[in-house]
Amino acid sequence: MTLFKSITFDDDKIGQAVVSAPVISAHASDEIAFIDKLRAGEEAAFETLIDRYSGDIYAMLYRLTESPEEASDLTQDTFLRALKAIKGFRGDSELKTWLFRIAINESRNRFRWWKRRKRDLTISLDATLGDSETRFSDTLADDSISPEDLALAREREYAIHTALQDMQEIYREAVILCDIEGLSYDETAAALGVNIGTVKSRISRGRDELRRLLKDF
Repeated sequence: MTLFKSITFDDDKIGQAVVSAPVISAHASDEIAFIDKLRAGEEAAFETLIDRYSGDIYAMLYRLTESPEEASDLTQDTFLRALKAIKGFRGDSELKTWLFRIAINESRNRFRWWKRRKRDLTISLDATLGDSETRFSDTLADDSISPEDLALAREREYAIHTALQDMQEIYREAVILCDIEGLSYDETAAALGVNIGTVKSRISRGRDELRRLLKDF
């Protein structure tokens, strides 16, 4: 079957905040029925899965790679991996969280491939730096920002972009998933495959490290 015929990526998605996706169903039985269709290999169910979550997966991967081509390739890799792994999905987390975890692993594998070839990983983050208890997404500038403030925000974004390149991968991933993609601590823990205490520690250390790197900005 043609799995990816419904995936399209627009330039308008690049650099945007998390793309909202409809909830599969408010009723648990509908969710179970949908997962059963996925496990049975129904093409229509996989197309629905792609339609609902490809925007979220692409946006997150773009933030990690800052490359539309890499984000697009990794998004397709993510859904191909999901197709192969869906029979083992136990429903311990939301489908979106499960897909984020697959996407993170695909990104890590690609990053390791790059490192072996001495290539640099670039990261983009269009958010401002808040205090240790504030999500970066909560401090985004509103639509009424002046040209001067916009220019300053862009300078700050570049500074954060540069700082993120100097952060360890584990802190960068946690900050992006929680503060930018808007996942809860529990969801971030599930996506990264670690416990919630580890997630909170990584996010706290990641924010502290960003502030240290940006102290002169």
